[in-house]
Amino acid sequence: MNDSQLASLFPSNESAIPADYRIEPIHQREYLINGEMRHWSGPVSEVYSPICIPAEGGTLQRVLVGSFPVTTDKEALEALESAVNAYDNGRGEWPTMSIEGRVRCMETFIGKMLEKRQLVINLMMWEIGKNLADSTKEFDRTVKYIYDTIDALKNIDRASSRFRIEEGIIGQIRRSPLGVVLAMGPFNYPLNETYTTLIPSILMGNTILFKTPKHGSLLHYPLLEAFRTSFPKGVVNSLYGRGANVIPPVMKSGKINVLTLIGSSRVADELQRFHPKLNRLRSVMSLDAKNAAIILPDADLDVAVKECLLGSLSFNGQRCTAIKIIWVHRSVADEFLRRFGPEVSKLKPGMPWDVGAQITPLPEPSKPDYLAECIREAQAGGASVINEGGGQVAGSLFKPAVVYPVLEGMKLYREEQFGPVVPVIPFDSIEEPINYIITADYGQQVSVFGTDTDQIAELIDPLVNQVSRVNINAQCQRGPDTFPFTGRKDSAEGTLSVEDALRSFSIRTVVATKDTVSNKEILNDIISEHKSKFLSTNFIF
Repeated sequence: MNDSQLASLFPSNESAIPADYRIEPIHQREYLINGEMRHWSGPVSEVYSPICIPAEGGTLQRVLVGSFPVTTDKEALEALESAVNAYDNGRGEWPTMSIEGRVRCMETFIGKMLEKRQLVINLMMWEIGKNLADSTKEFDRTVKYIYDTIDALKNIDRASSRFRIEEGIIGQIRRSPLGVVLAMGPFNYPLNETYTTLIPSILMGNTILFKTPKHGSLLHYPLLEAFRTSFPKGVVNSLYGRGANVIPPVMKSGKINVLTLIGSSRVADELQRFHPKLNRLRSVMSLDAKNAAIILPDADLDVAVKECLLGSLSFNGQRCTAIKIIWVHRSVADEFLRRFGPEVSKLKPGMPWDVGAQITPLPEPSKPDYLAECIREAQAGGASVINEGGGQVAGSLFKPAVVYPVLEGMKLYREEQFGPVVPVIPFDSIEEPINYIITADYGQQVSVFGTDTDQIAELIDPLVNQVSRVNINAQCQRGPDTFPFTGRKDSAEGTLSVEDALRSFSIRTVVATKDTVSNKEILNDIISEHKSKFLSTNFIF
């Protein structure tokens, strides 16, 4: 397939798009603050899809999906004040509401969210180019995540419903909220990754400001009304606009208690420095990664090829958990590449709605040029693209490229490419990939492929002290959501999983008294008369 054949995969006109997946431009002129959908008449940002249609002269032109508000620091501070007032120093309706009450509100939200399922899925395809199967999976997985989080919260609350008596002290230990949370999600999983922080934050009693991502912003719009009508006013507030304008004043206020960001470590460092009282700021972040695969001499190459294919190129390689560099022992390098290259070239390019499409348009306009430059630089240093058609580009479509051999000093060696280019490096000594991981700025995951249990065991022990997940004969990935998801070095701060996230957005708090007759009577009266929502032995089913 050449560049012109690649270009022909785009729809020739709007009528060539299947009716079920056509979308009318959505021009958002509202945003959510303090329980109100406020009208916006100021500047807007136009959203152009990575999906292109030929214009006059045959030039590929991105399709307009809609537009959203570009608010200012004024609106950002109003949103902050709304969240601060709703929290009211822990005295607000939401932070003092019972767990059972919060769960009921969240279940109401799920019902309203499900009503927007198809629209959100379509917007995901149009805004970020994610294929239909993965867009559908992301929505459904997010709903399941919310239900799983509710169940985990009930389990935590049940375990906390009893009193402890230690050394003459009676105490009840429960979890309480932290305050106001600023949540910022990524473009590659704009719904799921945003909600893996947003949902546990809300359920634990915090109030929220959430900043939509630059790509994948419009798909949140249909759900704002669900937030507005499911929770008390001020619990959820939306932030729109350019991050450089709306985020610094919010952080500089010192009123943010938790910063949760899924993005780059550079941005995380900048945002944290804005906060005037860092000891009062908790950060929960999932950041950069350059996850490596290590293919040992005795690896089952059928397994290694299959898992590296999935790991490096699912959603065009645009995942923080993607395998972004492959180290293969020199003795099997040629055979691995002989099998891996053709499998990469077989991946079907197409539009998100095309049946079986695995390589889809890239949402970031500058990404194809960046990837092409990475390949050119590697070629100038002696590397080659070893798969047929690798690196071909037409508009926003970029055919995956396997580049070999990549060397120290090339961009592909250390930079997180976050796209469909797979660097491969041969090694003679296992110390080479281990040293690479040790000296890396990031430490999220690694995949080890082999069958010699002695060698695998020898690798596990040093690697678990460098990264936070070692995958054996399997791709790097986040799931299942019940497993802890974190990283070392510049890859993460805090831990996310269904249960860990609830703990990350709350703090253990104790109510205690001396074990005397009069104090027992006080506790019994408060509990039997249901005078406190915190101090309670209620058991949620």
